[in-house]
Amino acid sequence: MRGFYIGRFQPYHDGHHQMVAEIAEEVDELVLAVGSAGDSHTPRNPFTAGERVMMVNKAVAAFDVATYVVPIEDLDRNAVWVSHVQSMCPEFEVAYSNNPLVVQLFREAGVEVRTTPMFDRDVLEGTELRSRILAGDDWRAHVPDPVVDVIEEVDGVARMRAVADTDANGG
Repeated sequence: MRGFYIGRFQPYHDGHHQMVAEIAEEVDELVLAVGSAGDSHTPRNPFTAGERVMMVNKAVAAFDVATYVVPIEDLDRNAVWVSHVQSMCPEFEVAYSNNPLVVQLFREAGVEVRTTPMFDRDVLEGTELRSRILAGDDWRAHVPDPVVDVIEEVDGVARMRAVADTDANGG
């Protein structure tokens, strides 16, 4: 059975990693979709789709499940979003999500949806991690080591500070 899980992964963190590990126990293959693929270089979406694909690929390499990482651009028409996703991905039988809108859209399209537990949501949440990165607080302990490597490779901390500064100054 092939499963599907989507996230923005800004950045991919230990909460995502634990969810993917649990999903990997239930499926033979896994499609990991990098959502909002067209967004980057903003405080909310600092990393490009390619950078996030690298983060996810490197982080899940040790899992014993075939994995396909697919970037998915936003489509501002919820009624056709599932068919858009399906057209961009290998076929899958079950979708995993805790996002109420995503769950609703997949269910309306007749796709089985399973939820997964969330882990340490107060820390393992993208907004919190991006805040920690900007503040110079510990963030490395909350993302898989390969993600730290990718963020350092692309000079992501400097980019995040630059786009936060640009945004704060109205530029």
